[in-house]
Amino acid sequence: MNIFIGSLPFSIKESELREVFEEYGAVESAKIITDKFTGRSKGFGFVEMNNDEEAKRAIEELNGAEVENRTIVVNEARERTENTGSFGGNNNRRRNNTRGRSY
Repeated sequence: MNIFIGSLPFSIKESELREVFEEYGAVESAKIITDKFTGRSKGFGFVEMNNDEEAKRAIEELNGAEVENRTIVVNEARERTENTGSFGGNNNRRRNNTRGRSY
């Protein structure tokens, strides 16, 4: 199960995040998401646990827990949707805003 962790302290390392979740079972991977330009943590990450029962217990017990004086948010990660690159999903803006003109 892929687990989302939000509101992480910016100073936490992947190894420390792994240790927190290993208290509940085997951790396949732990990843903190960083800014691609600065390398600084974005304050969230993901942990992968193969055993769903252990993962669910970790979610239940760690959601709302305090890590380095920050209350973290922990829940099952949702599948990532493909970003179309438009705002509001209206890719037809130019065509719909022609005011009778033809191109």
